[in-house]
Amino acid sequence: MRVPVIAVLLVAPLAAQVLPASPLNAQAKAAHLLDRLTFGPRPGEVQALAKGGDKALEAWLKAQLHPAPEPQLEAWITKAYPTQGMSLAEIQAAFPRPGALAKASGLKPDDPDYKDKLKALVPFEKRPQRMEEEQAGQKLVRAIESRDQLQEVLADFWFNHFNVDQGKGLDRWFVPAYERDAIRPFLFGKFRDLLEAVAWHPAMLYYLDNWLSVRPDFQPPRAKANGKKAGLNENYGRELMELHTLGVDGGYTQKDVTEVARCFTGWSIQRPQDDAAPFFRVRAHDDGVKTVLGVNIQAGGREDGERVLDMLASSPTTARHLAFLLCQRFISDTPPPSAVDRVAKAYLKTNGDLRLVYMALFTSPEFWSKASTGAKVKTPFEFVVSSVRALDGHVDDPFPISRTVARMGEPLYRCQPPTGYKNTSDAWVSTGALVERLRFGLALAKRQVPGVSWPDLPPSPSNDPATVIAAFSPRLVPTGLSSGTEAALLKAADATPRTYADGEMRPVDQAQLLGFLLGSPEFQRK
Repeated sequence: MRVPVIAVLLVAPLAAQVLPASPLNAQAKAAHLLDRLTFGPRPGEVQALAKGGDKALEAWLKAQLHPAPEPQLEAWITKAYPTQGMSLAEIQAAFPRPGALAKASGLKPDDPDYKDKLKALVPFEKRPQRMEEEQAGQKLVRAIESRDQLQEVLADFWFNHFNVDQGKGLDRWFVPAYERDAIRPFLFGKFRDLLEAVAWHPAMLYYLDNWLSVRPDFQPPRAKANGKKAGLNENYGRELMELHTLGVDGGYTQKDVTEVARCFTGWSIQRPQDDAAPFFRVRAHDDGVKTVLGVNIQAGGREDGERVLDMLASSPTTARHLAFLLCQRFISDTPPPSAVDRVAKAYLKTNGDLRLVYMALFTSPEFWSKASTGAKVKTPFEFVVSSVRALDGHVDDPFPISRTVARMGEPLYRCQPPTGYKNTSDAWVSTGALVERLRFGLALAKRQVPGVSWPDLPPSPSNDPATVIAAFSPRLVPTGLSSGTEAALLKAADATPRTYADGEMRPVDQAQLLGFLLGSPEFQRK
């Protein structure tokens, strides 16, 4: 394909960028890059990357921005979690609705032992719950095992941005294909393409009820659809502007929400309980003139919605909103306005080329500032995955740690509001949450977490707790512990008697110290 000259001129300067001057030393730079662009470094990765200096950091960054296929990992995932390779028709055939099976078998809810009979009728591996477990499982496996860590971090970011709750009705069946087909292929492409892939996917059409949205005077063949009255539905129009593009302060009005909803009437799902194909219902579409953000739209048919997506994706307000969210995810909860401006300009100059937008962000002085290091608190998902990776661990059965993440307040793919999970520390920092994290860290260090394995630590260099902490902390906190954390760890170690009753020295409890390190403030941050 011939690339326009203007695109080459715009891309070349960004592609040629090098890391800016930074007050961070080589070790701190490597730790910061791996903390933010991965789900946590494995032992030795920070030290190895630091040795190569800025050239090594730049090479690593560019490789992460151009991920290569991982056929072995993909083969393992699709074999372990068959739903990941299924089409919408296949997954609905493989996981029939228990209620429908019960009805076909003559089983009624008021029958004695209805639940037990239903369980016998539908084996566990065929129940809808299994789809949710496989979806969460593949996410954990990819985050822990993939070498293309930035790709997994971005998949997490953009799914959360375009959140769909897998617990809502048919989305139990739709979400695996949604992430696979509408999110992951577009992580490094144009935002406009990602926006349309999401808008046209049955998972989003169903989640925000746009599949039921029709012109006000349309009389559908049936008066009801899935228990809901047909008519103009503004859910998607509102969230498209408020969350997906312009932002809550994006300058639109309630009238704009209604007009956008009119543009998307007829965007629906055909045979939702079979192959669930997205399709445009011509007769249900409002063909009248719409005015969105002061612009008249009368393209007609599906093109009305396409025109709205064009307008929103190219808006400077959208550029700024997305820039703020990316900077908030990768720099700090309250990112510097200069960083947001820089990333927004890159978005507009490249027509929303996400790979180049990321490059502008990751080569900005604000990203490499001292204030950015350790400025973010890990979400439960990030904490659990980074703990496993910090011990050079691997996962054979991700379901136990998936349940751990849920207990910490972040059940995977089950965020009910369209906002997705919060990306700021206030959502995750509380006494109860920190206790739960410490409990997990101790269980992992003592090898009491099912489904996770990690290699033995080197032999203890000493029976002195301070020496043990100094030896093991670089594995988990390469940039070092604060004096307060070191004192707290030593106090915890001293709480255990140093000698047995007969006076013999008691070995240092390495597992306990390791668990405390995983629970330390420094490890909780990134």
